[in-house]
Amino acid sequence: MKVVKYFLCAFAYILAIVISSFIIFKSFGFAYCYNKNDEVEPYQTTAEAMCLMEVNSGRIIAGKNQDVKLPMASLTKIITAIVAIEHCKDLDEKLEIPKEAQGIEGSSIYLRSGEHLTMRELLYGLMLRSGNDAATAIAILTSKNVESFIQLCNEFCKTLNLINTNLVTPSGLHDDNHYTTAEDLAKVTAYALKNNIFAQIVSTKFTRIDDELGKYKHRDLKNKNKFLAMMEGADGVKTGYTKKAGRCFVGSVSREEDGMQIVCVLLNCRPMFEECRLLCERAMEEYSLYNLSKDNQLNIPIGDQNISAKVDDVYYPLTQEEYANISYKQVITKTDLPVTEGEKIGEIHFFVDKKPILCNTIYSNQSVEENSYKKSLEKVIENF
Repeated sequence: MKVVKYFLCAFAYILAIVISSFIIFKSFGFAYCYNKNDEVEPYQTTAEAMCLMEVNSGRIIAGKNQDVKLPMASLTKIITAIVAIEHCKDLDEKLEIPKEAQGIEGSSIYLRSGEHLTMRELLYGLMLRSGNDAATAIAILTSKNVESFIQLCNEFCKTLNLINTNLVTPSGLHDDNHYTTAEDLAKVTAYALKNNIFAQIVSTKFTRIDDELGKYKHRDLKNKNKFLAMMEGADGVKTGYTKKAGRCFVGSVSREEDGMQIVCVLLNCRPMFEECRLLCERAMEEYSLYNLSKDNQLNIPIGDQNISAKVDDVYYPLTQEEYANISYKQVITKTDLPVTEGEKIGEIHFFVDKKPILCNTIYSNQSVEENSYKKSLEKVIENF
């Protein structure tokens, strides 16, 4: 009986360890590298959803629940900002703050009805201090009312193929029909970071804007984004929080040597700054941005001529192992002369371990007329 008792105790102990390990594993979560070459790399995160994307190429390096629709709190303001920037003719024109923007719920830069600020100043208040009043003011000053601005934002999302995103407010205050996904947020952030004005604003740690009706006549804005001081090369982007969404964050980091820029989206992640740093550090360590078209001068046989051709530079993040296994195939679609300079004559397809990752257009680098024996004979006959 003692042997049986000891065996049962040992079995129960082992079972408890297995169950607790499973619970820890499940709660901690794993994200996987959804590469087009189907390699799977674990990236650990406690976030409910995560997406790690390289900005220049749009390659998703890692993801967890990246297509799941979730609330995103003030990460909404990434969309609000880029839409306003693209639709404002003069960011430095003084604008009167509407009464509807005063006293908005949540985080605020304490706008006063009737005061004057520029759109640029409002954008700093929006992105550095997450002012919900700034979001409302921006919406009204861009589209006359909030409803029209939201329609404009949703139309903008459709142009970027953000099919799992829907906005109800410009600030991100909770609404059950206000949602996005980690992947959609990565896409729109990558797009926005290519705008120099947006990139400048979100990388700013501190600035000062006007407060003409206030005691000190200025507002000092310190960025809430602690990630900017946590990692070399950190250059954005936005924090967010509501009770329903939890702590949310989009961070970005750039590497000067090769120009690679990583965007990390974390939805409902308590240690969001710390995990963003760890995820970005790993991506920067494992990947480099390679110019796959560095030998971009080609000679392509068309008809009875060799045509000088070229491809545009195309940069793509790869591990050293992936880069060592890069191959390509030319697909020439133009088979007959004449050819004009700049004309598309084919494509070049790139592969990693024989699995396609992207393609690039091949252009003619010169204009060449048909020069066959038959054509020459026809010209002689015509001129005879």
